[in-house]
Amino acid sequence: MATAKEYGDRADDQTGSTFALTEEDHTLGNSLRYILNKDPRVSFVGYTVPHPAEERVHLRVQTTGASARSVLRHSLQDLISVCEHVRVTFDKAVEDEKALQGVKEMSVGVSGRSGFSGKSGVTHEMSASFKAPKQG
Repeated sequence: MATAKEYGDRADDQTGSTFALTEEDHTLGNSLRYILNKDPRVSFVGYTVPHPAEERVHLRVQTTGASARSVLRHSLQDLISVCEHVRVTFDKAVEDEKALQGVKEMSVGVSGRSGFSGKSGVTHEMSASFKAPKQG
């Protein structure tokens, strides 16, 4: 599970902080950077991955007056909402396509024989099966 540690500039100033997000990479870093850049309270945001072999992102947030921590929390909630919207939209598009094609069954399975290796070193094989559309 990812964790975050905050490094503030000064104890009396909450508008600028650097957050170290462990077990994360460019996927979260760039997504958060994009969401934070849309927030009018943010004057600067940037992120770095210190080394490709490290699963860590350093996210710098500078605000115009609000707490950097509260702005980051709000942006994380916005990002969760965006991801949920994408998932719902994708699922609906799949259902619409299945209905359009007359497909009653579509399945995607994962088994442990051959294919790609994940972070755990376990090799996975992706397989998919589709029923042919009904001929009129």
